[in-house]
Amino acid sequence: MHDAIIGERLGLPSAGIMTDKFISAAELMARVLGAEGYPFVTITHPISSAGEAALAEQARIAAARARDIILGANA
Repeated sequence: MHDAIIGERLGLPSAGIMTDKFISAAELMARVLGAEGYPFVTITHPISSAGEAALAEQARIAAARARDIILGANA
């Protein structure tokens, strides 16, 4: 979340990606950085034990959602 918000401030379109276990931490980080409500992508936790196919599907979903955030279509 930190990197995405800082990237945005530097003029780089960005999207944070968090697992659902860390939603509250991501929201807190955004608030601390003065970007409350900053949109981010969530994927299911955990990913470290996910198989190759499951991880590929999570990446596909995350990429599509990140694209929507970056293009402003996250409504």
